[in-house]
Amino acid sequence: MFEIKAVIRPAKLDILRTALRQLPQFPGMSVIKIDGCSAPWVEQSEPAGIKRDLLDYTPKVMVVMVAPEDVVTLLCDTIHRVAHTGRVGDGLIWTTPVERFVRITAPAD
Repeated sequence: MFEIKAVIRPAKLDILRTALRQLPQFPGMSVIKIDGCSAPWVEQSEPAGIKRDLLDYTPKVMVVMVAPEDVVTLLCDTIHRVAHTGRVGDGLIWTTPVERFVRITAPAD
């Protein structure tokens, strides 16, 4: 099992959810509202200044899911295809191995 985390633009969340739900292997996801700032070396089109530093935080959402190894590439590729706009600040996707995974379910009657 792997944990997939993706930080994306909030405007891409609905279309991403729709695309992921069309995959038969979609494991479900959690969404967290976050704020982020860019790495200073990523965008060097204008000189750094206090005003830019103060306004650099932008709203993002983090999508989190745990999936079997055989579908991780498909899920990451789908996230990248849907969330990509070609602009700086589109986001990040990363994966982490999961040692243990337990689904919380209702007790059997």
